[in-house]
Amino acid sequence: MKRIAFLTGTRADYGKLKPLIEALGKNQKYEIHILVTGMHLLEKYGATVNHVMEDHLGVIHLLPNQHPNQNMETSLARTVEQISEACVGNKFDLIVVHGDRIEALAGAIVGVLRNLPVAHIEGGEVSGTVDGLIRHSVSKLSHLHFVSNESSRQRLIQLGEHNESIFIIGSPDIDVMLSNKLPDLQEVLNRYSIPFDKYGIVIFHPVTNEIESLREYAANVCQAVLQSSKNYIVVKPNNDLGTEIIQHELDTLRDPKRFVHLPSMRFEYFLQLLKSSEFIIGNSSAGVREAAYYGVPAINIGTRQRNRHKSSLILDTDYTYGEIAKAIAATGTIQRTPNQGFGDGKSGEKFAKILDSEDFWPITIGKQFVDVIDIKGVSN
Repeated sequence: MKRIAFLTGTRADYGKLKPLIEALGKNQKYEIHILVTGMHLLEKYGATVNHVMEDHLGVIHLLPNQHPNQNMETSLARTVEQISEACVGNKFDLIVVHGDRIEALAGAIVGVLRNLPVAHIEGGEVSGTVDGLIRHSVSKLSHLHFVSNESSRQRLIQLGEHNESIFIIGSPDIDVMLSNKLPDLQEVLNRYSIPFDKYGIVIFHPVTNEIESLREYAANVCQAVLQSSKNYIVVKPNNDLGTEIIQHELDTLRDPKRFVHLPSMRFEYFLQLLKSSEFIIGNSSAGVREAAYYGVPAINIGTRQRNRHKSSLILDTDYTYGEIAKAIAATGTIQRTPNQGFGDGKSGEKFAKILDSEDFWPITIGKQFVDVIDIKGVSN
């Protein structure tokens, strides 16, 4: 029996890993372990560890790695320590990490230093700021890559990864989006005490290298949202450096008839809320990935998702009040045509099939850099 460890640190990455966990869990050849850390264990973000535990998908390991206002590098170091300790008592055959968060980087570091194979989900994608650097670093530390599409595969090849180690399975969250697992809208509205059925969604995360201007940027977002006279569901930002600055501004949106503030949501409930929304505004990846799949307009503010996939549904703006307000007014004119280029809803099935293939195990952990150009004769 193979022991597979899935590492999750946020409400978002668990939603993407869950279809893979469920697909693999159907086969008795695998023992599933879920390493839960990061925002999941913080009460202020909704203690979403409870969602993980309620699903009963595997052996749960709780790895507390941070406290409020702790800097990111300290959290990274603590996460490395916690994952390493979890590995001591459990002989994992593979550790699966997702995306571009510090938890994924910590998992990849531990895997490499312990000679434990690492599989990276959704590598090869581009974004703005430090997130892109972390994502590519995780890819270079990983032995296996399960990517969303061909362009992501090509970027990993540019990074010197072996073509044989890269598998296109699509984005796992599409499995949930295209499934019949979503609750109906009324159930979502009742669960989260939302008094309106026409609304926008606000998710604005910190950009760590813009910390000096973050209060001004967040204030401009809130001013534009307030002046629009629309209803909004405001989801708490992630726990990166600067989150308290943003939350202070979001707290100025006080009218309960127009604004509902949520620390977090179950992934399936969030998807239905997004699917039924007028638009999403902020700098979350949900605006450039999930929203596009549903044909929901997205206002993408600033640099955080700067290099992400573009479509006619996405309105890119700077951080000024005028541009943000203009984009909000323009959302009603956008044709809601779904833009779907990240999978067919069968990522879990493909992932399980690859792991179950005859030539997948054992995994080679000795990596070599693959040159994409002929560098013979080039001077050092």
